Amino acid sequence: MEAENKLIYMDNAATTPVHTKVLECMLPYFTNSFGNASGLYSLSVEAKKAVTQARKILADMLDCYQDEIIFTSGGTESDNLAILGAADAARRSEKGNHIITTNIEHPAVRNTCEFLGQQGYDITCISVDRKGMVNPLEVEKAITKKTILVTVMLANNEIGTIQPIREISRITQSHKVLLHTDAVQVFGQLPCKAAELGIDLLSGSAHKFYGPKGIGFLYCKRGTKITCVQHGGRQENGRRAGTENVPLIAGLGKAAELAGQRLEEQAAAVREIRNIFMQRIMNEIPGSRVNGDIMNRLPGNLSVTFEGIEGESLLFHLDMHGICASSGSACSTGSKEMSHVLKAIGHTKEEARGTLRFTLSYSNTQEEIEYVMKHLKESIEMLRALKDL
Repeated sequence: MEAENKLIYMDNAATTPVHTKVLECMLPYFTNSFGNASGLYSLSVEAKKAVTQARKILADMLDCYQDEIIFTSGGTESDNLAILGAADAARRSEKGNHIITTNIEHPAVRNTCEFLGQQGYDITCISVDRKGMVNPLEVEKAITKKTILVTVMLANNEIGTIQPIREISRITQSHKVLLHTDAVQVFGQLPCKAAELGIDLLSGSAHKFYGPKGIGFLYCKRGTKITCVQHGGRQENGRRAGTENVPLIAGLGKAAELAGQRLEEQAAAVREIRNIFMQRIMNEIPGSRVNGDIMNRLPGNLSVTFEGIEGESLLFHLDMHGICASSGSACSTGSKEMSHVLKAIGHTKEEARGTLRFTLSYSNTQEEIEYVMKHLKESIEMLRALKDL
């Protein structure tokens, strides 16, 4: 296998390629079926059908009502709408101003909560353990009479740890507090049933499961009050203004449909190839440590800290051989600050700098694992030797 002639992609947590069937589904809505879905004539009705079909597919996967799905521009907007919308609705009804989150959330949640803190809201940030796990009892301890929202991600984008959302939801329900979960890394990879999770708000994004970038959704349980934060027309039942992006919505629906057809089968296959890769790294590369919960993690996620290695240098060498991985979250690539997730689980700056994230998919093969292991070992040996000079 010649590196220069082959791309080995192991950064699926950052984004995924658009499935060919998704692309085929989208194309007509750019050209022949280009109508505005809010219109009344036949061309618009055709576009509206695509939007309705996508909404139905998502509702079926979440086992919820269709009117509980709000289309957005992606995970970041979904998180913003959930948190800002719920916070403002609670302020208007004078229910309180206290929000609970964790210290490993995606920046779309983390920075939104910080923004609300600057606006006078009371923000409690709960710490996680060394595996990146939230303790539900800590959530319960933090709840006060003024608590209006708890926002905890379903699974971490950097280290892959899956959070005990069901246990947390039993607590929030008993205290009549809203629960939002950022499920961007989970939806399309593992089953996500709204009622089973017990959540009130859930964020998803198409480009994490072979759909297009720039489209996502927010599940908003019936009866959950959120204020519209994007003002304009009355689209999405008045909860999100703006002309419906029909091609991307159709693509989102098709990607979700395809994911749902083989959800558990693909998760098992990805988990198997990930475990083979993980064991080989642990057995063949001294000074390597897997981050996050070994068992309770996303199927394709493998975050590894390599002792005595500068991660960006290692990524550069891997890239020379056509291997794509990440030094952390792609959302913060270019930042010189230490990963807040790795800091939260107790890493030093040096350990964080030596951490790589591989995120596999069903398209990765054992042949690719062999190839990656060869160049990973060679690169690490070379970089460690240079450091010792």
